[in-house]
Amino acid sequence: MAALYLVHHDMARTLARWVVRLHLHPGNHYVDRVLGGLGAVDPRTLREVGAGTFVYAGVFLTEGVGLLLRRRWAEYLTVCVTGSFLPLELYQLGRHVSLSRLIIVGVNLAIVLYLVVRLRADRRAGRASR
Repeated sequence: MAALYLVHHDMARTLARWVVRLHLHPGNHYVDRVLGGLGAVDPRTLREVGAGTFVYAGVFLTEGVGLLLRRRWAEYLTVCVTGSFLPLELYQLGRHVSLSRLIIVGVNLAIVLYLVVRLRADRRAGRASR
């Protein structure tokens, strides 16, 4: 929700305060890159990021509560949410192939396949009557 906070506050001052509180070196190349990128973001984009974050949190809350209550729909939601990362990961892999990206895509794909296999096995074993 930091994105929504930044919409209504002086972004440069707020980010500078965060750098100090996090004990980051303001002259660091990476800190400068992040601050430069964030400084170029307009309020509309911040609101969109804030809304997206809120929706994302709601999906994960729903998924977590459903899994806690051992609901079948939550297991399907878990497969969908986990699989939803694959297109972005494949896009990133297509832009630049690297070993780390290959590993990330492979692990995420293996997780999705494992979850699908488990769901099918559970259904065949008669657990579909939840």
